[in-house]
Amino acid sequence: MKKTMLLLSIFSFTFAQESLEELKRQLEEQRRQIRELEKKIEALEKQKSEAKEEVKEEQKPAPADRSLQLKSKYDERLKALQIIPTSQRSFLNLSLIVDTSFVARNKNDQEFKRLEIPGLYHRHEGNGHGHGTLNEKRGFNLNYAELYLYAPVDPYFDLYATIPFSEDGSEVEEAYAVTRGLPFGFQFKVGKFRSSFGRLNAQHPHVWDFANQPLVYKVFLGDDGLKEKGVQLNWLAPTPFYLLFGVEVLQGENEQSFGTEGFKVNTKKDGSGTDITVGDTKKPNLYVGFVKTSFDVGNLSVLTGLSFATGHSRINHLEGDDPHAFAGKTQLYGFDLTAKYFLDSYRYISFQGEYLYRDQKGTRYGYNNAGDLRTAELKKEQGGFYTQLVFKFDKRWRAGFQYSLINKNDVKRNGVKRNLPDNLPAYYAMLEYSPTEFSRIRFQVGQNRAFFHDGSRKTVNEVILQFNFAIGAHGAHPF
Repeated sequence: MKKTMLLLSIFSFTFAQESLEELKRQLEEQRRQIRELEKKIEALEKQKSEAKEEVKEEQKPAPADRSLQLKSKYDERLKALQIIPTSQRSFLNLSLIVDTSFVARNKNDQEFKRLEIPGLYHRHEGNGHGHGTLNEKRGFNLNYAELYLYAPVDPYFDLYATIPFSEDGSEVEEAYAVTRGLPFGFQFKVGKFRSSFGRLNAQHPHVWDFANQPLVYKVFLGDDGLKEKGVQLNWLAPTPFYLLFGVEVLQGENEQSFGTEGFKVNTKKDGSGTDITVGDTKKPNLYVGFVKTSFDVGNLSVLTGLSFATGHSRINHLEGDDPHAFAGKTQLYGFDLTAKYFLDSYRYISFQGEYLYRDQKGTRYGYNNAGDLRTAELKKEQGGFYTQLVFKFDKRWRAGFQYSLINKNDVKRNGVKRNLPDNLPAYYAMLEYSPTEFSRIRFQVGQNRAFFHDGSRKTVNEVILQFNFAIGAHGAHPF
């Protein structure tokens, strides 16, 4: 018994000693990190002091200092594209964002689900995605709870993941790796991510200035936007202003304009005829290119860009009252412009707008009144835009107005133009209060006059009270 007690005492002493050594190691590591942070703070204070001296002397900065200033501006723009400079990275970052809302609408939920836009938007029954459909139902909505993770993998890669949850389910919305230090201004991204096509697409919903997605994004890219598996290569040009070029090779599964999976269609609507098979597209299927630039003029900062996407299309709407499908090719063009004028350190006026144009050609499969399959050469030329103005008039208050318009909806079957509606508008106004950067309360009112049902236009009036909360470390909001 005494030997057993002695052995237990020796074991306890050894374990305690090892635990003490581990605590000492962790303490030394924290001290090392603190020393590194102190060095960075000293360097920043030195740069700040030098900048003050230059202002006093009223001299133009030397070329080396000018480079530092430009790099600082580049870093701010890179944040908007989720390109985080190595010097700003830390260890594991974890955050949770919750978005909920109360909706009052003049259409009940079943009426709202049936609404469509002829030639442009066909609603599906539930999308099964983590974000669900934002503000979908009257009354209370839990739009999503979004888990965000980031950490460096090693000296060569960083890893990001975004996992939204909703009552419809969950998904891995983004999971990608980014290189940390490629030479000559290059950066490589691989995994699943939001495409950098346009301006709004790369942003998560909690960053949007309004509770709803702009109409032109909904009809061309769907409720979830363009997020795909693939690769992206960026090049930041060594110019005296911000200039970024990028290309993406993506799987191309977006169901609104592209799609990869083939389908079977029967020559009879009741299924009694012969099946016709339309094969899958080649994979990867979607190619995207973009150029973005930014510059400052006094207190005015401007960010603008051009985008292009091309790929084959497989769109399957064979389920439902009006079964049809499409096989062809789609080209999508985009122009975006953001201008922000700073009145002082926290007040600003911001303008943002995008124009999207879609050119789609291929074969449509559908049924006539007798239930017989009919194919037709289909050509679509469609375009639209949104513009918005946001005024931050106080440290915690913002107000804004957004206007969307589909101004072109030309659809031809076998060369004959269909009489489809265009000039389809939607407009919203919002007032927002943010107690801190981690919470936001937004009141929004608006009207959408783009929806139709049974051939007649249906005006949707709605009021939305939105609440958004975030905990943990999260990336900086884009410019």
